[in-house]
Amino acid sequence: MNYMQWALVGLGLSVNAYGADPVWLKDKTEQSYSISVYRSASCGCCKGWISHLKAHNFTVNDVVVSDVTPHKQRLGVPVNGASCHTAEVNGKVIEGHVPAQDIKRLLATENHIRLLTVPGMPSGGPGMDSDGAPKDAFTVYAIDEQNRAGSYHEYADD
Repeated sequence: MNYMQWALVGLGLSVNAYGADPVWLKDKTEQSYSISVYRSASCGCCKGWISHLKAHNFTVNDVVVSDVTPHKQRLGVPVNGASCHTAEVNGKVIEGHVPAQDIKRLLATENHIRLLTVPGMPSGGPGMDSDGAPKDAFTVYAIDEQNRAGSYHEYADD
């Protein structure tokens, strides 16, 4: 949870109003996929990211666990690529606040990518876009079957 989220919690305000930035609805398609998301019960931004996925027609299997680390290890998420939640969809691994549009583009193309990741928790990304949150630049990284990493999509700050 970032400082702004902790401040909101301290004021008794909800931190679950995420996925609201209209930029994250751009390129929305009707294509639907089933995705399993492994997350901690206490993580508000994970809930926000799940809301973002649902807005993009994903059917979400929300798996609340006490420790996400074993799922990250099982799925081969590199430590320097880790975030707060991990997901599986059609044999691919999604780590962190990856925009739904990028997940759908990955699934719609023939490729050797095994994992998309947004390391850390950049402010302003899907699930991290509460009212008043600054919008940080961030990169979605792709890792292929040979564990080579590269940039998949870059998002600029405002």
